[in-house]
Amino acid sequence: MSSMLRFVWRASRGHRLAPWRSPYLRWRMETYSGIKMQHIGFLEFWGFMWRERHNLRRFLEWTTEMERYARPAEKQGG
Repeated sequence: MSSMLRFVWRASRGHRLAPWRSPYLRWRMETYSGIKMQHIGFLEFWGFMWRERHNLRRFLEWTTEMERYARPAEKQGG
């Protein structure tokens, strides 16, 4: 759940109270689904999120895994 919130927080920068207005998220939705950016509003955004919730969850799990590879935890001990 924290990875999901972290992604939404980063991706909706400047539009956190209205993520459907985020140019980045609208662009991502357009490239994924073909819905034109100009036609994405509140209902389209949340409808897309609901329909694609399983794929979005898989994507976020994948990004979390890739982040672990990119930034491995420091080894403890000395």
